[in-house]
Amino acid sequence: MNSPNVPQSGHEAVPAAADGVPAPSLAGATTGKAVVPVGGPSAPIVGVVGAGQLARMTQQAAIALGVDLRVLANSRDESAAKVIVDTRLGDYRDLADLREFAKGCDAVTFDHEHVPTEHIRALLGEGFAVHPGADALIHAQDKAVMRERLTAIGVPCPAWTPVSSAADVEAFAEAHGWPVVLKAVRGGYDGRGVWVCSSIDEAREPLESGVALLAEAFVPFERELAVLVARSPHGQGVSYPVVETVQKDGICVEVIAPAPGLSEEDAAAAQHFALKIARELGVTGLLAVEMFATKSGLVVNELAMRPHNSGHWTIEGARTSQFEQHLRAVLNLPLGSPSLAAPVVVMVNLLGGSDPNVFSRYEHVLANDPGIKIHFYGKDVRPGRKIGHVTALGTDLAAVRARAWHAADCLKGPADD
Repeated sequence: MNSPNVPQSGHEAVPAAADGVPAPSLAGATTGKAVVPVGGPSAPIVGVVGAGQLARMTQQAAIALGVDLRVLANSRDESAAKVIVDTRLGDYRDLADLREFAKGCDAVTFDHEHVPTEHIRALLGEGFAVHPGADALIHAQDKAVMRERLTAIGVPCPAWTPVSSAADVEAFAEAHGWPVVLKAVRGGYDGRGVWVCSSIDEAREPLESGVALLAEAFVPFERELAVLVARSPHGQGVSYPVVETVQKDGICVEVIAPAPGLSEEDAAAAQHFALKIARELGVTGLLAVEMFATKSGLVVNELAMRPHNSGHWTIEGARTSQFEQHLRAVLNLPLGSPSLAAPVVVMVNLLGGSDPNVFSRYEHVLANDPGIKIHFYGKDVRPGRKIGHVTALGTDLAAVRARAWHAADCLKGPADD
């Protein structure tokens, strides 16, 4: 997967370090000036807008790097607000709150993509360092803008068009066939805001929802892949190994690193697409590119410009976690090695069950497999809610998957009748 011949930078191939581990490219890293005075009298401050589990897990990396993390939360009960001392309460939709939050930060970044684009532009105009910037983040906020731009730069995407009426959907289906995938242009995630419609009758509900929609041709994919890349303001870029993601009811339930059975040629193509997108869109920080693998090649599905569920495995499974990498990138520091820490890594999301007493099952899981790693997000347990994840590492894919699923199933508790 991480062949020395596979470029991990948008500029040049990655040289091998002395220990044989591929080192990230330093192309572009010797020019310009770092945002923070590393080793200076005060720690750099990174402000994260949003206080969900992504900000919570970023705190672990911040501690090791000597970075002070600040979060903007809606309430003290949010995931990251429970563990980060410098928590500020405010509304991410309010420019005055954002401006006050950003004061004193060396860099401002995001736990989610919902901050109004015009507010990000205003902060940038006032001299705040915001990563990613508005011109990049809009592609993760607005699916129509994303599709238009990716198509323009030659990235393979599904056929698509904006729609607002049944006639629009019927015309699209006549050209591309049923089913038609309708997507909310803004705001959808974890399967929300996506409707796979086999007829015009099934399309009426989203058409009457009042949200702006686009239609996409249904892609008969063989499996789903994801590539996580990082890019700094210097222009240095690195790519993590391509992973396979497994979805159920629109929610990612499992990530396998590296994607099993993926050829070096296809892995390199996926990484090149992701690095190209990061470069062309001007992304700074992390970029997750979700793709469909089809019989005729790769098709890009979604983008996210922040740490991502498809990269949680990197906490234990990579030499540099996605959270540390994101901090390095937004602070314009040299990026870390994205190499695997084990031949096989499997992450399984922990979804809540009917029994909320998860900790009562800790003893069995930890005693059964001392090598399993458990992460909880500090959220109340509700059936189907993503409350944490488990990670297993090893050499045999079947064995590692079995360990990860056993732990997740035990923690979830008995199956509902």
